[in-house]
Amino acid sequence: MNVVHTLRFKLTLIYSLSIVAPFIVLAFVLPYYFQGLLTKDTQQLTANTLAAVAENIETYFDDLERLTASPYLNDNVIQALKIKASNQYDTANDYVRLQTDRALTSTLSAFFSNTREDIISTIVIPITGQAYLNSRNHTLKLIHDYPFEEEAWYKKAEAANGKAAFINSHHQAYLISESPAQVFSVARLLKDPESGQPLGVIMSDAATSVLRKITANIHFNVSSSVAILDENNQIIYANKPLSAKIVQQMKMKPESIRDGQAEYAAVYNKIDSAGWSIVALLDKSEINEKTRWIYETGVFLSFGGLLVTFLLFLYLSRWIVEPFKRMFHVMMEVKRGNMKMRYESRGRDEIAQLGGALNSMISQINELINSQYKAVLAQRDAEYQALQAQIQPHFLYNTLNGFIALNRNGDNKKLENAIFSLSGMLRYILRDHALSTLEREFAFLSQYLELQQLRFEDDLTIFIHYDSELAGFNLPKLLLQPLVENAIIHGTEPDDKSNEVRIIARTVIGKGGQLLAIEIADNGVGFDTKPNNAKEHIGIANVRSRLQLAHPDSELIINSRIGHGTTINIYIPIKEDHFK
Repeated sequence: MNVVHTLRFKLTLIYSLSIVAPFIVLAFVLPYYFQGLLTKDTQQLTANTLAAVAENIETYFDDLERLTASPYLNDNVIQALKIKASNQYDTANDYVRLQTDRALTSTLSAFFSNTREDIISTIVIPITGQAYLNSRNHTLKLIHDYPFEEEAWYKKAEAANGKAAFINSHHQAYLISESPAQVFSVARLLKDPESGQPLGVIMSDAATSVLRKITANIHFNVSSSVAILDENNQIIYANKPLSAKIVQQMKMKPESIRDGQAEYAAVYNKIDSAGWSIVALLDKSEINEKTRWIYETGVFLSFGGLLVTFLLFLYLSRWIVEPFKRMFHVMMEVKRGNMKMRYESRGRDEIAQLGGALNSMISQINELINSQYKAVLAQRDAEYQALQAQIQPHFLYNTLNGFIALNRNGDNKKLENAIFSLSGMLRYILRDHALSTLEREFAFLSQYLELQQLRFEDDLTIFIHYDSELAGFNLPKLLLQPLVENAIIHGTEPDDKSNEVRIIARTVIGKGGQLLAIEIADNGVGFDTKPNNAKEHIGIANVRSRLQLAHPDSELIINSRIGHGTTINIYIPIKEDHFK
């Protein structure tokens, strides 16, 4: 009795020999797993800590922002700023001046007293006149006539146009002090609530020493460090000295930073209101040291597993991959049209069953092609013949009317030439072919236009031309004649002046490559092309249908203006199988 080994059984056996039995795979993965897990947990813990620090710093910015908006909460302060801005202060009496100064000092001090201790001062700079300082250190004084308008933070507040402007770390150069404090600030342009006119600038300062207090209790490992960068990626504070190389890399915000032999995992958090960043650098060597022994054991055991899996790979690549390659080769041959190609199956497993199913599918496709596809081709050929039959009576009717006109005029010579031209045209029409070439179509049009030239004489000028490399391009027979006939009968004949008809075929470049462009134009009476004004002429409708049947990706465009003539453009993508 033959034992049938399924593909599932074979794969289970391979799995047992190459993965389960040689546990070295796990021994090789475990160090990376634990190291990655430890690094991920450390980074997550660090990220959570940095988020808490960022929120703490955000509270200072919130207090500074609320402090800069406090003048809007007191009408006396706003009125005082209006007096200063309108230059009424210099001409006001002593009482008004006292009230103004008191509003800009004592009243604002009331707001200032309820803030954190690290918010050390607030400056109000009216549009005109002196500035006002509110500070916890009453010994501090403003420098007289200090040019605040030239400061970058002053200009930034003006540009914010009433919104809070967050100012990076800077010295209080505008104060009289032996050692000006390093501060970060929030500034705001104060505006008249009624008119919107600027009244002054207010700026609240917080000492950068608060950053040291906030980050003092952050401890990750011995070699780790924490730094705060401003919106320009400049170091505001760092709990440890950082090399220039580390600082330069931190500006690019990579996940890993190197400094010589040392490598750090970088964790970032952003203080959105100010655009600052908090960066924690975690020493990877300390993390790697904890998993080094697992790594060394895994590397030692992995060599045996690599040898076994490599030998199994050589066997499996021949045993499993080769049959699928042969199937792919069979499919490609069928795609090229070789319907006799078959897959030679070996064995009785699932791959052999798949090969047998492939052979059955090829046989069914071959039967469908012989039955369905050929029937579709016959139906399309019948549609070609039907459309062509609709055109022929219409053409002959108009042509014979022209002969009657020549006979009535007694122009027997022209009538004889016209009959010879018609006989040549009929031979072309009655040929049992649905398709023709551009060269033959243009030859037919030349004969047709000769008939029309005999009728209209000097009142009609004909220009017909096509590029020689397009001579063999396949077109449905009598595709262009109804369009040329419309140009003459409906475009030039009703006109009371001499007219011109142009038929040109050339190659142009479109979005998808080369296109055959056929233009049929006249300078006759024209017509209104709006859909609501007229239905499409039956001749044009038939041409459009036949064109779509022969070239589904083609396009027919009609442009016409009353009194200026009509232009019909046909665009057909040029492909190699379009030529005879």
